[in-house]
Amino acid sequence: MNTIVRLICILLLPYLSYAQTVQKDEILREKIDHYLTEGSKNGFSGAVLIARKGDIIINKGYGLAHKETKRPNTPKTVFSTGSVTKQFTATAILKLAEMGKLELTDAISTFFEGLPQDKKDITLHQLLTHSSGLVGSVGDGDFDYISTKDYFETLFTTELRYEPGTKHQYSNAGYSALARIVELVSEMDYEAFLQKHLFEPSGMTQTGYLMPEWKDNMLAHGYIRGVRHWGAMIPRFQNAGKISWALKGNGGIQSTQEDMFKWYKALKSNTILTQSSMNLLTTPYIQEQEGSDESYYAYGWAIFNSKRKTKIVTHNGSNGIFFHEFMWLPEEDVVLLFSTNGYSPEVEVIWKLEKMVFDPSYDPKPIKKNPYTIVLDFIEKYNPKQSSALLALLKEAYGNDFEDPNLFNRIGYMLLENDKTSDWILELFLLNVQLFPDNANLWDSLGDGYKNRNDKENAVKSYKKALALDPSISASRNSLSELGVLIDDIPEKEIMLDIQTLKSYVGDYQIPSGHTIKIIENEGDLFVEFPGRFAMKLTPMSTIKFTIGNRDAALVFNKSDTSEIESFTLFESGEQMIAKRR
Repeated sequence: MNTIVRLICILLLPYLSYAQTVQKDEILREKIDHYLTEGSKNGFSGAVLIARKGDIIINKGYGLAHKETKRPNTPKTVFSTGSVTKQFTATAILKLAEMGKLELTDAISTFFEGLPQDKKDITLHQLLTHSSGLVGSVGDGDFDYISTKDYFETLFTTELRYEPGTKHQYSNAGYSALARIVELVSEMDYEAFLQKHLFEPSGMTQTGYLMPEWKDNMLAHGYIRGVRHWGAMIPRFQNAGKISWALKGNGGIQSTQEDMFKWYKALKSNTILTQSSMNLLTTPYIQEQEGSDESYYAYGWAIFNSKRKTKIVTHNGSNGIFFHEFMWLPEEDVVLLFSTNGYSPEVEVIWKLEKMVFDPSYDPKPIKKNPYTIVLDFIEKYNPKQSSALLALLKEAYGNDFEDPNLFNRIGYMLLENDKTSDWILELFLLNVQLFPDNANLWDSLGDGYKNRNDKENAVKSYKKALALDPSISASRNSLSELGVLIDDIPEKEIMLDIQTLKSYVGDYQIPSGHTIKIIENEGDLFVEFPGRFAMKLTPMSTIKFTIGNRDAALVFNKSDTSEIESFTLFESGEQMIAKRR
């Protein structure tokens, strides 16, 4: 090869390499698009944006933002970001630190007056890393509009879960405290501060709670379990004219895929924070699960290592209807953004997408239909006499170990609310007691099914069966009373259990979402601790059944064939969930 040819080859190498990258990304785009398009046929609904080195590989919406009008999701559709809001709050705190208005080592007594002694020395760093010991939440849900005074008085007078700085336990309330500190220090409303110092410099015009000028046709409507219309969050904010402290700073900020991509570019280019502050924002400070080095918490971000030993900066958020996940791999300069308006475990795809980006040979299994969609599609087309075919269909899709007693129960009540004449109501409740004959809650539901058909005789039998299985089930007692049926009064009194029995229940239990619920024994009492919430006392109603705090809920421990505790079942609001012991 002569010198000129060699020189030409050298000069062309960068362009050939770029062309190969473009070609690989185009193949990847087609592969991902096919995967998600096929998934949308099975109910996947949302939007995905993936970029490498600032170049977008795919940016597309799937499914419907509003099923009733057939309006599709697009990259400009507004979704809820859920708890991804926390990294905005953390960034705002670091911005104030850069402005010289606070330090991360400051105690919260610097900002809040009259704190109890045990809260005075909690630091901003501890709030940012969920290591403050504060309770997980205050109030009754995202739209409980407690006054500022009452919210923070309640928060700061509630007993600490543990000594500040000793471990990590998720606290939405801790991030609401950070949002309040942003307001107190900046003398601006929390959202106004974000708009001025974070969103506007990033070029983001479609992100916030109330300030962006959104139109209705821009909003994603949420669908419970991908099926039942729930609506959008923004009209709820607008009707109230404010954001509750139960949500502000810890969740609920609305945005689009394109705006969140602008946010990623602003962070990596140090438009918002200096590199020093960015390092603080994404340093893995504390283990998320004690004894596990799989994930750590930074400031509003969770930190993982990829299989390639590279850093993953990520966070997700959900209210059970909307779900958003932001994943950033800074060393490989890849970002993945995912939003859905119809959450179910079947549509959590971002980790599969990450694997597709870095492993060309990886082909994920197709996105399954949400089981609620399978059932509703079936009952729309077939009559109850063909219910055995429905069971076969579910077992084919989810295996012989299908064990979700909520499925038929929820859909039965959904039909009760919307179409009381459907013959499927009773059939679904009958199927459920056949599948789970020892479940008192399901016999109570069957009673409701018979009562709906004015079949008093069978309704009474069902309610009595529920009480025979669980004498403390108050719903069946009340229903029998409404039907004029007198039953022997079985007292629901607290009983005492020995310490060995209590300790046999202690441990970590995993729910289907992957989160851990802890059962704790302390000074002869048993407590349950849900993710992000304070521990609640369990009061024994039998050797295996407990009521939970002051909630209308119960927890029943389940034993294996060898009498070992293998799981518990949580009963609340007519629904139930199994948590398996780890």
